Amino acid sequence: MSAPETLPAAHAQGGRKAEAERNDRTVLNAAREVFFELGYDAPMSVIAERAGVGMGSLYRRYRSKEELVRRLCTVAMEGTLQAAERALAAEPDGWSALTRFMRESLTCGAGAMGRFAGAFPVTEEMVRLSERGADAMQALLDRAAAEGSLRPGVVTGDLVLILEILRTRFKTTPERADELRLRYLAVLLDGLRHHGDPLPAPGPTWTEIGERWGPPGDA
Repeated sequence: MSAPETLPAAHAQGGRKAEAERNDRTVLNAAREVFFELGYDAPMSVIAERAGVGMGSLYRRYRSKEELVRRLCTVAMEGTLQAAERALAAEPDGWSALTRFMRESLTCGAGAMGRFAGAFPVTEEMVRLSERGADAMQALLDRAAAEGSLRPGVVTGDLVLILEILRTRFKTTPERADELRLRYLAVLLDGLRHHGDPLPAPGPTWTEIGERWGPPGDA
């Protein structure tokens, strides 16, 4: 008789958790937009207003701007890693997997936080996530290279910087900006395909990519 009585409480708890997750996504989406528009110096009050929450509610979720930006970076790295894993698991060949990964990563906002490299201390968790992401991207490149579809000399750092370049701000509607990013991704993907011309310089090493962010610090 006691089990049915616990169901409403469990349902309510699940509902509150789902609502909290939705609210957090709203805050993160608003913060991403505001930082992209105004830069790292954007006031937290603007983020709260864009998200439709009070300052107290925002600071209960994130105690500082650094903590909020670190969370945005972590979410972006998690999304990039998941996109690479999905592409490796689902696509029949290396080029299709690489193309799917780049498109999904761009669509989910990968590269948007690169402009803030060095602006705040990274965490050990971020370093571990970046290493896992690098391994997954390398697996994509290895697969495409093994089948002969990848231009020689392309490295994981190239993929990171390409995604950052494509996050250039376009002064137009969000929908049109997305169209333009996908357009230029198609152009850049064609440049990653195998052909006879050697690339003019070595690509960025993962150490060079990491050095932009600095060593892990206290969070």
